[in-house]
Amino acid sequence: MSTSVPVDASGDSESAHHLRIGPRRLLAFAGFRRLLLSRFASQWGDGLFQTGLAGFVVFNPERAVTPEEIAGGFMVLLLPYSLVGPFAGALLDRWDRRRVLVAANLLRGVLILVAAGCVAGGASGLPLLMLALVVVGISRFVGAGLSAALPHVVPVPNLVEANALAVTLGAVVSVLGAGCAVGLRGLLGEGDTGSGLTTGIAFVGSVLAAVLAARFARGALGPDKVDEPPTALAAVAQGLFDGGRVALRTPSVAAGFCALLAHRAAFGISLLLTVLLMRFSFEDFGPIEAGLPGLGVVLGFGAAGIFVAGLTTARLVSRLGRKRSVLLCLAGAALAQLAFGLPMVLPTALVAAFVLSYAGQVVKLCVDAAVQRDIGDEARGRVFALYDMLFNITQVVAIGLAAELVPQTGESAALIAAAAVVYLVGMAGFATVTRRHQRA
Repeated sequence: MSTSVPVDASGDSESAHHLRIGPRRLLAFAGFRRLLLSRFASQWGDGLFQTGLAGFVVFNPERAVTPEEIAGGFMVLLLPYSLVGPFAGALLDRWDRRRVLVAANLLRGVLILVAAGCVAGGASGLPLLMLALVVVGISRFVGAGLSAALPHVVPVPNLVEANALAVTLGAVVSVLGAGCAVGLRGLLGEGDTGSGLTTGIAFVGSVLAAVLAARFARGALGPDKVDEPPTALAAVAQGLFDGGRVALRTPSVAAGFCALLAHRAAFGISLLLTVLLMRFSFEDFGPIEAGLPGLGVVLGFGAAGIFVAGLTTARLVSRLGRKRSVLLCLAGAALAQLAFGLPMVLPTALVAAFVLSYAGQVVKLCVDAAVQRDIGDEARGRVFALYDMLFNITQVVAIGLAAELVPQTGESAALIAAAAVVYLVGMAGFATVTRRHQRA
């Protein structure tokens, strides 16, 4: 049974749409609690799989690596939803989402075991990359399904807070999975065999996520009604078109896309630089070692920023409003790029990771809530799929362009400054779309 209720999305009065009731009362909703646990299991496995694969590709002592190869690895992790996104949107609004979550998680678990076997055998190149593309693509599909299902397990006035809690804790759990991968590599070895065993353990997360999703009744996660063409191909084509059309005509979503895509582009540049600096330039800082362990600490600081954003976003939006919150975070991110990125040393990189992750998560939570609140259930899956597709294409393009310009050491003040400028461009786009809507 859906808990969604109609809401007037014509204005921008956040207080009229957002009701804070606290995590304890949110967790009293049995459906939300079950969906949250399924998300945790899924994202823990994602973090473990992706970090295990990254360790094999980037930090494996048996391999040499170039900026282009690292960029290629990021493309494997980020491009899948760009490829399957149109299908995901149409199918999530066409098929029982509960059944989709169960089947997708089980299929992902099987493919994780296959990929782990390839890694343990020392396989590399196109076959492994394609297999990783499929695994991560299914993960993106599952993520979109979880987001599209959320309005069916909590009341609409509580969506901002529920989404903040789910997405934030899910991201933290993903980082914990990454931390588990770092620890397991230390125990099982950093070579091919250790990387394969580490990657294979992610299978557990997929199975648990499927079991938890299976506990929902059929139809409990929507869609409530199906408005799709009879053939899948037509549904996919129409899904792309409809997702874009609905997003563009919804001002809160269109403006949010401008801000979020700017963040992903700038963050992509920073991510590539951080990996290169950690591999080739950074020196140990006290107990923090450079290399993969140091990258794990950077991820931990990023997770802390995400966690704090989850605790404070609802309060920030209630006090400042959505528009001011987004603009403030983009401006803060631009300043953080310059103040903490330009020194190009490990201690300031940790601070930058916290601030950039915090700012980006606040923006993402605002955009997620706009889609969940202002887009009807019959189109929400398509908009989320388009959202994730653009989200990842933007980051992949930014990483690819940066890889062509960055030295192998990762020391590039010009690219750090460019990332700060991208945040300012995002502010301008967000403000322009918002002003045009207000004039209209």
